[in-house]
Amino acid sequence: MRPTVVFEAVPGSTLKDNPLGDPAERHVPVYLPPSYDGSKRFPVIYLLSGFASTGVSFLNFGFGRPTVPEMIESLIRKGEMPETIVVMPDCMTRYGGSQYVDSAATGPYESYLTTELIPHIDRQFRTLAEARHRAIVGKSSGGFGALRLGMRHPELFSAVGCHSGDMDFDLCYRPNFPVAARILEKYDGSIATFFTRWESLDKKPRGEFALLDMMAMAACYSPDPSKPAPGNMQLPFEPRTCQLIPEIWEQWKNFDPLTMLEEAKYQEALGSLRLFFLDCGSQDEYNLQFGHRRFSARATNLGITHRYEEFPDTHADTSYRYRVSLPLLARAISE
Repeated sequence: MRPTVVFEAVPGSTLKDNPLGDPAERHVPVYLPPSYDGSKRFPVIYLLSGFASTGVSFLNFGFGRPTVPEMIESLIRKGEMPETIVVMPDCMTRYGGSQYVDSAATGPYESYLTTELIPHIDRQFRTLAEARHRAIVGKSSGGFGALRLGMRHPELFSAVGCHSGDMDFDLCYRPNFPVAARILEKYDGSIATFFTRWESLDKKPRGEFALLDMMAMAACYSPDPSKPAPGNMQLPFEPRTCQLIPEIWEQWKNFDPLTMLEEAKYQEALGSLRLFFLDCGSQDEYNLQFGHRRFSARATNLGITHRYEEFPDTHADTSYRYRVSLPLLARAISE
């Protein structure tokens, strides 16, 4: 049977007048389990998309493989996953993503998700509206968002899944600094010139995606609201020499889950989870497997119970891994 997915219009008052002029109202896909038509209430999983993707991306058809809602429907009907509502948020920006953080350059997306979207979903759907029945998971930037939000909001989530989430910024971001600097040089060092052209093109140049990614990360981690958009951020390196700018890089590192893990309040938050799941491809092109190994080892040393898995694959096209995490998360929040 086809899965039931409805689109919920969320007003987005939190996002009103955001710096990039992105839409405030968002239409969020919500998967409803087979017996939703009754009076029963259900636990909820928030599923966060990666950079340059949004909730609707989980509905994309790909030849030879199910969409994520189809996967969930099959798992539930086979008895491999408890019935669960799955919400697929839209936190997209003109820059390609929000990293699910509050930023003066893009908008308050962490606040949107935690103070507006979750209460809206609990009002509009038959949810079990307590933290013990709520989980958050994602892949790549979505995995970063899920892990960070789980660490910062234990009052909202009792289970967290992170697939190949951004971490160990020295390894996953710094190798792209020279790549981004070379692209930026073609635009005389002007992010605004680059981005204005990028937006104007029907077919985006793949070879310049590294600079888009870098400016989007800078908008999230080191915003500069004194500059007009586009370009309202500070890069962590000097474009001409690619020399690191320590004070800006320090701002970035404060968002790194490995840095956050050293704070007692975040250790306590992770330790309180009913389930904490991490995985990463052993051939990840962004070196994320190394950060995940470090994070898992440090969590073990701190006595934080978690499950860490590596699988023989790269960073892309790994949505099949949700077959592992979603049943685990659903069981944890269904108890």
